[in-house]
Amino acid sequence: MEQTSSRDVRRCYTAHHPVHAAYYFAPEHDDWYALLGLDRGPTAYLAGRAAPLGRVGAGTVAAVFYNFNPALIARCLPRAWEAVSPERVLETRVRIVDACLTRLLGADAVASAEMAEAADLALRAVEGCGTAGRPMFAANAEAAVPDRPHLRLWHAATLLREYRGDGHVGLLVHAELDGLEALVTHSATGAHWKPSFLRSQRGWSARDWSAAQDRLRERGLLDGSGELTPRGQELRRDLEAETDRLDAAPYRRLGPDGTRRLTELAGAFSRTLLARDGMPLAEIGKH
Repeated sequence: MEQTSSRDVRRCYTAHHPVHAAYYFAPEHDDWYALLGLDRGPTAYLAGRAAPLGRVGAGTVAAVFYNFNPALIARCLPRAWEAVSPERVLETRVRIVDACLTRLLGADAVASAEMAEAADLALRAVEGCGTAGRPMFAANAEAAVPDRPHLRLWHAATLLREYRGDGHVGLLVHAELDGLEALVTHSATGAHWKPSFLRSQRGWSARDWSAAQDRLRERGLLDGSGELTPRGQELRRDLEAETDRLDAAPYRRLGPDGTRRLTELAGAFSRTLLARDGMPLAEIGKH
């Protein structure tokens, strides 16, 4: 019997991830959370993403988010919960996703048979996920599954993203990379977010970044110019391969054909989102 390959796991995750991530970059995100009394920027992001955990403090959020500056989180939480309850944030989150995806994909796409099929496949994949050691996945899994297909797909894509992320965090701990060192090595691969964007979004200064680079040089993972050494490249390859391995369960649940079909369907929606500026592509890539 054909098995779902690690390549197919990665391709499927890459295909559906923009469906989840576009919400964070949508103008509706900060605008609608501001109406609840949340400051724009980090507070809106942190409260919106942490709301499934309940009325938690900065220490818990720093632990599970991992690569955000704990000082940034402490400035935002739990103060955000004085303005609005996590339950109200979760209700608003669904409305933001509805507005964002409808605007970017169009009314016909969100109501299409392809959207419904993609949502069903993604939710079936979620059935293969376990909660043990996966705090962000477990917290989001307690939320009710929405009725409308595009919201169901977003809900499932969010669960799959947090499931993968939880596993990745465990591997970073095992590799003895702190949150900032993880960002530095990730950025140094050259295929992801610019250092300036990561610093601004996660609350790190240029001095913090430079200090992390120095620590990584001492370990032989970065060279003098900030590029990954062969040892650093090997570490990042191993981390990504192990992340795929720990992320395989939902796609085994779908099987190879279902995984490829979800990749096809979600990939088409993601390409539309990206073509319509659903994510800040100018911030991807090296400085």
